[in-house]
Amino acid sequence: MIQEIIITTENHAGAAQIAPMGIHWRDQQVVISPFRPSTTLDNLLLKGCGVINYCDDVRIFSGCLTGRYQWPLSRAEKIDAPRLQDTLAHTEFRVEEIEQDETRPRLLCEVVHEASHKPFRGFNRAQAAVLELAILVSRLDRLPFSKIQRELEYLRTAVDKTAGSREQQAWNWLLQKIDDFGLQRETQQ
Repeated sequence: MIQEIIITTENHAGAAQIAPMGIHWRDQQVVISPFRPSTTLDNLLLKGCGVINYCDDVRIFSGCLTGRYQWPLSRAEKIDAPRLQDTLAHTEFRVEEIEQDETRPRLLCEVVHEASHKPFRGFNRAQAAVLELAILVSRLDRLPFSKIQRELEYLRTAVDKTAGSREQQAWNWLLQKIDDFGLQRETQQ
């Protein structure tokens, strides 16, 4: 099972990186598999630690994919990395082992600390649709544009029926990114 989360890391200069990513668990270890090239991967290899942030604000997912990285951060409790302030819970981890791969290495990580900050009240359909569209946007350069357009139309119904203001804002940011990509493709043809 893959969980869609936000990973926060930082480089040696203290610059934070906030990135949406899918993770999974292998027994008690977190497995993180970023595609190369990746600032998150670079930071994890450099410092050997990071934070998994569990959040229900889909603006953070779509914001990171559309150049909006200004989300409030706090310091993690047991490792040298930042965490999101507005998160339901977080897991601090250290990289224990690396399974090398040219395209997508797998980092096996040990949980160092976990904390809950507020209750999870569930997702509405618009939040799930925004997450799905965010995943498609993260693959604009790898998927056929026609597939993205078809999926977008399917997902739009959930947003139209159940979105609140945060989901609508996140959705609009992603739509703009897709529109910009489509225009760029047209000018290159």
